[in-house]
Amino acid sequence: MTDMNKRVSGAPGRTSWQREAVGFVLGLAVLAMLPLVFTDSYSRHILIMAFIYAMVASNWDLSLGYGGVFNFGHLALFGIGVYAYALLTKLAGMDPWVALVASGVVATLAAVIVTIPILRLKGIYIILVTFGFAQLVMQIIISQSDITGGTQGIVRIPGLYIFDHNMVRDGKIGYFGIALTLLALSTIFLRVLVRSRIGASIVALRDNEEYAISRGVSLVRQRMITLAASAFFTGVAGAFYAAYQRNASIDVFGMSLATIVLSMVLLGGTGTIYGAVIASFVLTVFAEAMADFGAWRPMITAVLIILVMLVYPSGLVGMIQAAWGGLGGRLRRPT
Repeated sequence: MTDMNKRVSGAPGRTSWQREAVGFVLGLAVLAMLPLVFTDSYSRHILIMAFIYAMVASNWDLSLGYGGVFNFGHLALFGIGVYAYALLTKLAGMDPWVALVASGVVATLAAVIVTIPILRLKGIYIILVTFGFAQLVMQIIISQSDITGGTQGIVRIPGLYIFDHNMVRDGKIGYFGIALTLLALSTIFLRVLVRSRIGASIVALRDNEEYAISRGVSLVRQRMITLAASAFFTGVAGAFYAAYQRNASIDVFGMSLATIVLSMVLLGGTGTIYGAVIASFVLTVFAEAMADFGAWRPMITAVLIILVMLVYPSGLVGMIQAAWGGLGGRLRRPT
């Protein structure tokens, strides 16, 4: 291991690989047992949607939280994954599992393309270019209605399969397992990346761009890596969403979904990965619990987010850390 890697892994306040791995496995085990508690299909559907949101939000946190790149075209990458899967399976006849991976590759290529014009841009200019990219993709889909279905979308998209397992009459347990596996792979990929030397250079550029460049960090290369890395599992999440819902619609490019996912990133705590995952579950379940409040639901959710951010600017992760630190202090206090 190089000295740089030693410094990164041994940074003050950073949880060790071993402790993080144990916590990750325990958390994954708890999530895997949820179908034993929630046996009805609708509850499992809510959990599956939370897994999808968690993948998209945590990958957005890589570019927004760690990279400091205001990439407002991130949801377009999700939409690209949705339509790539739909077109590859329904029109090209590609195997759904191959199409799932291919959709992630297509989203990654799209991220590389959108990165080129923003390599030297900062602030509001990045927001404008990436937002314009999202609108451009949506307009292309609408204009090519003979292929994409336009505003009508694409229906009866082939779903995923697990050998001869019946994915329709299994109470959604099959899709639950696939969604959890994809979330686990995505989270492992992101955490390995941010704890690596590449992750350290990404954060260095975010914190002090001029100093990082003077120390040999390439702004062009690292920005390209950041956006491309955040795109693959976002595209895979879009493909899984299309396979699960069995349809593709331009609604995935709407501001409503973008607002929801961005709220998850901010509420969880930027630059944490796990925070976005936790917030995805909290907001998805909370929004479902508030379903009877109708038009008041988004306002109540907004108030919740504001209150948490006012008390804990670092989000839910900061709240959990504060609670854990307080509990640890009381346990260590002599009686």
